[in-house]
Amino acid sequence: MTGAPAQHAALTQKLGVDIDPELLVLALTHRSFAYENGGIAHNERLEFLGDTILGQAVTVHLYTSHPELDEGALAKRRASVVSTVALAEVARGIGLGEYIRLGRGEDRTGGRDKDSILADATEAILGAVYLSAGPEAASALVLRLVEPLLADPDRYGAAIDPKTSLQELAARLGMEAPVYTVDSTGPDHDRTFTATVSVGDASCTGTGTSKKQAEMAGALALWHELSARA
Repeated sequence: MTGAPAQHAALTQKLGVDIDPELLVLALTHRSFAYENGGIAHNERLEFLGDTILGQAVTVHLYTSHPELDEGALAKRRASVVSTVALAEVARGIGLGEYIRLGRGEDRTGGRDKDSILADATEAILGAVYLSAGPEAASALVLRLVEPLLADPDRYGAAIDPKTSLQELAARLGMEAPVYTVDSTGPDHDRTFTATVSVGDASCTGTGTSKKQAEMAGALALWHELSARA
């Protein structure tokens, strides 16, 4: 991510909303980049704001769109849509990773495709939109971004507990149980985990800052692949 205006324009066009250029740069600045560049501001405050906007927009939408669901069912659906895994899926759909400003070390270890970094940047973007264009524009963007998740109820369980959902899907398809292998790279204080998940002849990988997160990301990716086959 170079901060070039042309790249900013490409991203805002994908998002369909105008964002203050300085706020957009801030939303895309990961703390690793900030620390390597003299401790400049990074996106965690905007992420904090965006998390609230995301939760409110999804909650209101689910409440008004599903009068037949009780509190527990609504909470389950909300949790799946605002989860780190789900937000990372949204971020990949708009190619957000290529725009994030990362430190050299984080970039070398695959930070542009880490679920946590992608999810945090997505929330920071929502915070920037709120400050640039107001609450209605921010809520509208939330619903546009998560629409595929809201429209596919089968994803709810998979996004919340991908490992269980993958195991259940494999059983329904008459396939063997999933097998997980995990590798890690980087120093002890900043390790990146990569999980390879296999079911029969199908396999996918996932990355994360913990073994559990990597396995969940890989399981969700393979769940989507096997669901498409089915």
